[in-house]
Amino acid sequence: MIRRLLGYSTEAQLITALQRADSRAQKALFERYSSKMLTICVRYVSNRYEAEEILMDGFMRVFEKIGQYKSEGSFEGWIRRIMVNESLMYLRRNKQWKAEIALEDALPEADTSVADQDLMAEDLLNLLEQLPSGYKTVFNLYAIEGYSHAEIAESLGITESTSKSQLHRARALLQRLVAQLDVKKKSISYEPASY
Repeated sequence: MIRRLLGYSTEAQLITALQRADSRAQKALFERYSSKMLTICVRYVSNRYEAEEILMDGFMRVFEKIGQYKSEGSFEGWIRRIMVNESLMYLRRNKQWKAEIALEDALPEADTSVADQDLMAEDLLNLLEQLPSGYKTVFNLYAIEGYSHAEIAESLGITESTSKSQLHRARALLQRLVAQLDVKKKSISYEPASY
């Protein structure tokens, strides 16, 4: 359990306290989940200040909507979904997710046979940051959050084929970036020693 659920014996007691708008429970919930949820927000908007704004809006939404939580599925998963939705609403308001590269401008697919299999999670997150916003949003929703193309299309107000196209382009660009990272790492590790 979450260190005795932050002072509460069970998750149900914490949720009940949240439904009563207990500020101590709200603070405990924020302290427990804020860093995980900030990571989610940062995946959608690269600017940490904007991500923190989304995080705060997301927690406000959690506190407003806590009465709608039906104890179906994990509570953390419910909070996570709210954070994803808040991130998408932010992107929609700022029209950042629509950024896409024309098909003829897309990079050719990389040769994945040369890609380093020891790619670190931090490297992958850094590579995701290099994707155009539209690619990154669809990739996050599909590959990380597990949304279907139909759900992505509905969430972003695009067609399923646009979602599939953005995902395909994101993967192709990521493969190329991974290959470039691998070449860069190899050139650094094979640099001749100077005497």
